[in-house]
Amino acid sequence: MPREFSRSQRMAEQIRRDLAEIVRAELKDPRMGFLSFTAVKLNRDLSNAVIYCSVMEDDKQVETLDTLNRAAGFLRSNLAARIRARTVPVLKFVNDDSVKRGAAMDDLIRKAVSSDKHHDDDNEQPDGKS
Repeated sequence: MPREFSRSQRMAEQIRRDLAEIVRAELKDPRMGFLSFTAVKLNRDLSNAVIYCSVMEDDKQVETLDTLNRAAGFLRSNLAARIRARTVPVLKFVNDDSVKRGAAMDDLIRKAVSSDKHHDDDNEQPDGKS
């Protein structure tokens, strides 16, 4: 029976969970905005990890990502103490704006549906036939 998840997928999810806990509990930096780790992508040999972050405050987005990338060594060493792996990947943090794009797309769809409904109501004839 084949495995449902590859080793890299399991490791990526573990890194995402542990990083969220480490940042919440141990990274005390006033420049950090409210953020969420949305995904972790590992290369095949598990030596590099790209962590996608969604920063909720637009004005702190660049500063938060800079702070995370500067603290990557600290985060990596704390991560090494938590996970069982021969090597801990090098961490790189990047912005993930998919949540904002999704909300904008949802808003556009809602407006289009509302516009279509309004247009259909205007084209209806008084006797109920279209």
